[in-house]
Amino acid sequence: MRVLLIGANGYLGRFVADRLLADPAVQLTALGRGDDADVRFDLATGSPGALTRFLDAVHPGVVINCAGATRGGARDLTRHNTVAVATVCEALRRSGCGARLVQIGCGAEYGPSQPGSSTAEDAVPRPGGPYGVSKLAATELVLGSGLDAVVLRVFSPAGPGTPAGSPLGRLAEAMRRAMQSGDGELKLGGLGAQRDFIDVRDVARAVHAASLSAAQGVINIGSGRAVRLRDAASVLARVAGFGGALHELDSPGGPVRSVLGHPRSDPDHAAPAAYPYPDGCGSWQQADVRTARDRLGWRPRINLEESLADIWMEAACRI
Repeated sequence: MRVLLIGANGYLGRFVADRLLADPAVQLTALGRGDDADVRFDLATGSPGALTRFLDAVHPGVVINCAGATRGGARDLTRHNTVAVATVCEALRRSGCGARLVQIGCGAEYGPSQPGSSTAEDAVPRPGGPYGVSKLAATELVLGSGLDAVVLRVFSPAGPGTPAGSPLGRLAEAMRRAMQSGDGELKLGGLGAQRDFIDVRDVARAVHAASLSAAQGVINIGSGRAVRLRDAASVLARVAGFGGALHELDSPGGPVRSVLGHPRSDPDHAAPAAYPYPDGCGSWQQADVRTARDRLGWRPRINLEESLADIWMEAACRI
């Protein structure tokens, strides 16, 4: 099976590439903007015609699109997440390769959910920010393209390679700095959000399964369990061996609640650090993952503690 992977050097794309390369039946070609891609091509600025010519030359059986942007203004997000996908869809329609498209979507397309609920694929998407809007628009382009296509809505990826700017990445970095400086107390803010964390290696397994399946439409990829960020912080402290006190600030400069250990008397001992979720999903997200089980034969295998241990391992290497 010849597979064209777009965005192989991104956070998710690297693990998808590793998974595909481990399959002896896969012939992988990587397309991207970096010098280490097999083929250099910028989806946001390249023409569908140029991509069509490449597709006709390579003739892949599957195209996997892991490219996109998670940060930036509405214009940049639209260009990298929506216009880029329009280019892929148009090129595939023009091409004679007949390739199947696996598009990586995100849980932010749904927007805020009712606390305690699990979001299924038939939920009406109401994205709460420009990132979710740009990804939802891409999903609609794929679903309306007439192609053999599936969109995997990935919830909150975690594990090795987690970006330092993400909530879990910033949490690990704050803990690393506290331990490096011998600080016995860490005050953090914004730990009330609950998210469905899924390890990137499980995501890669799902992408691999989707590329081999005949499933179409939207399929959620998550753990099926919402975890409060303060609970993730407690687990991270345990795997890191952080023996100090971890306290949550209700708001910057506001009262402190103890998460681990006991508060000190010095209110200025540590500066508050906020870890907001900029995804526009409010306080709660939890995926209903039954469709992935039924149509892809996929279940998550890696628990959050293992994901956090890998995040911490990378952060600790910077000490």
